[in-house]
Amino acid sequence: MDKERVAYMLSLSRKKREQGLSSAELIELEDLRREYLADFRDGFRQQLDNVYLQQEDGSYKKLEKKQTPDNKE
Repeated sequence: MDKERVAYMLSLSRKKREQGLSSAELIELEDLRREYLADFRDGFRQQLDNVYLQQEDGSYKKLEKKQTPDNKE
């Protein structure tokens, strides 16, 4: 998400606090928030994909995703 879209999302949030938004603006704000969160999560996943843990023997092991009942990927 580029800086202009983030700035627009923040301006809509500010306007919502100060004077309220129309229904079209509320929908647009929610779409922008979803897009922002998706980009954030993708970037965070990429960062975690490059994390290695040092083992006791000195070797490195790639960080693995923890398997939970909710998360079966």
